[in-house]
Amino acid sequence: MSGTEGVDQSFIKAGVMGWPVAHSRSPSVHGFWLKTYGINGSYERLPVKPEDLAGALRALPEQGYAGVNLTVPHKEAAMTIVDEISLEGRRIGAVNTVFVTDGGRLTATNTDGYGFLASLKNAAPELDLKSGRVIVLGAGGAARAICVALQDAGAPEICIINRTNARAETLVHDLGGTSNVAPWAERAGYLKGANLLVNTTILGMKGQATLDLDIRSLPPEATVADIVYVPLDTPLLAAARARGNTVVNGLGMLLFQAQPGFEGWFGKRPEVNAALRAHVLAAG
Repeated sequence: MSGTEGVDQSFIKAGVMGWPVAHSRSPSVHGFWLKTYGINGSYERLPVKPEDLAGALRALPEQGYAGVNLTVPHKEAAMTIVDEISLEGRRIGAVNTVFVTDGGRLTATNTDGYGFLASLKNAAPELDLKSGRVIVLGAGGAARAICVALQDAGAPEICIINRTNARAETLVHDLGGTSNVAPWAERAGYLKGANLLVNTTILGMKGQATLDLDIRSLPPEATVADIVYVPLDTPLLAAARARGNTVVNGLGMLLFQAQPGFEGWFGKRPEVNAALRAHVLAAG
């Protein structure tokens, strides 16, 4: 909550800033929780141009906002505007959740890594991240957040495979530890012995090219996760399920990453359950 006097503290406002922002599923998620828990508040789409981001964030306290989510293209730019950034946000190099604290200070964090790990635990509870190599396809912002979370969870080795090798090398350099790079052209061969395969690219998303990957060398006991959630069952997940692998779709990450923000703004730890999943899917 902000420290601004004269604001009706019984009604709590939050939202999502992006440009564009009409596509965001966040209002559907938070709106469902607000209704479920009978909270007097709102969660709005806030279209903000990149050049207007600083002013929009700084205006949150006086406008009575408890905070906001940030989506493309604001996740990195916001780091130079807010007053405080969590360790996770600094390591990832991007933030997606902002809280207005006492005195109108803006604190920010990144909940994407948390959302991914929570989704894994929910859908693949038997998976032991410490027991084998992880293959991560992609080297963008989502990959960075997921790799940081996997490192913190004890993954012994993270192999990053990206269509642009230089970008993968930059991520490995920033991560340090036991992360490494493999060539995109040789991606299928690196699946042997993997414990977890994660697609963080847009390949397989509706309207995008399909991920071309032969997974025959992937161990049958490995888990396969795809952060794409439109469609919910990507070709990668369908192929993995057909051969007996445990699969984790991208909807869980979307839902679980929203938990910390909702709790911080509205004071209630929300539940990710079947009713929420059905609501978000129905909302389209």
